[in-house]
Amino acid sequence: MSGTRREVPNDPGRRDRILDAALDVVAGSGVFGTTHRKIAARAGVPLGSLTYYFDGMDDLLAQAFARLADTMSRFYRRSVRDAASTAEAEAAVVELICGPDYANDRDMTLIFEMYAYANHSPAVRDITRTWVARSRDSLSLHFTPAVARALDALVEGWPMHRRFDAAPLDRRLVAGVVHAVVGAAPGLPDAPP
Repeated sequence: MSGTRREVPNDPGRRDRILDAALDVVAGSGVFGTTHRKIAARAGVPLGSLTYYFDGMDDLLAQAFARLADTMSRFYRRSVRDAASTAEAEAAVVELICGPDYANDRDMTLIFEMYAYANHSPAVRDITRTWVARSRDSLSLHFTPAVARALDALVEGWPMHRRFDAAPLDRRLVAGVVHAVVGAAPGLPDAPP
């Protein structure tokens, strides 16, 4: 210790709990229904903790959405990284689209909120751009840049449709479209970054 200030915080997980609570509140109330009080109550911390760790609501939301994007990006990369063949990589993409683990209902709610908020927040817009770039980079482990861009649009878009469709996704249809996109690689122009 130096002086009277402690070097080790009393509650080292507090910041992470606040970020997790912020995402929970956004998932339940939307960005514009999210307040400092709701987040503090959800995290079980004093209200002043939020201003200690974050420079206002915009900063807190940006860091929470960065946490969401990072978590989803790491899952995305793990899902496609270990594929040993193009067929396995295609199957991993189909699982990202159709499976229960990526872009579940809560994630989709948060993604919708993040995209909408990105229209009003330059920091969240940058986070979203970085997330898209990371997704394409993960797909580029197995596919050309143009195919990675097209597949990422499917991985982003199809779960959005799934959220509002009355019927579950047809995995065979998704697999056929993914295979067709991969098969079209020689005819696709290389997309700009």
